[in-house]
Amino acid sequence: MLALNEALIAIQTFMERGGDVLYMILLVTFIMWVLIIERLWYFTLEYKKQRNRVIDAWEARAERKSWYAHKIRTAMISEITDGLEAGVPTIKTLVALCPLIGLLGTVTGMIEVFDVMGSQGSSNARAMAAGVSKATIPTMAGMVAALSGIFLSTYIERRAKRESERLEDSLTMDH
Repeated sequence: MLALNEALIAIQTFMERGGDVLYMILLVTFIMWVLIIERLWYFTLEYKKQRNRVIDAWEARAERKSWYAHKIRTAMISEITDGLEAGVPTIKTLVALCPLIGLLGTVTGMIEVFDVMGSQGSSNARAMAAGVSKATIPTMAGMVAALSGIFLSTYIERRAKRESERLEDSLTMDH
């Protein structure tokens, strides 16, 4: 319990040193990870059910060569592909947004440094250090948040494409 309390105090101190922009980064990162976990959940559970349902429906068709059958096949693949790719653009946008919010923190921190320099001169290093912390911590936090999501967003995007191609290969146009 003591370790948890110390960890919470360390997080609170970090958030205070980084400024209000860290709360925006935290919110964006939380939303990004909720969407990433949802996509991984979808691939693990829901997609397999939908894929099997579409393959069974296609295999149950007596005729699979006509123009009409081809259009039905295309619609089935499109429906599944839409499900596979849902949320991917949003995740990629949130990944790209994290460093930009960090940059906003850098700018606001530097404004604070310049305010201190303008009002107290450059001799008050302690007052300037708080602004420098607010300038550097959000940048680091934004980059770490983006890095935490970029690998899985790429994985999700590639997996969606791969699964869509596999489904397309599974729905053969024979008979």
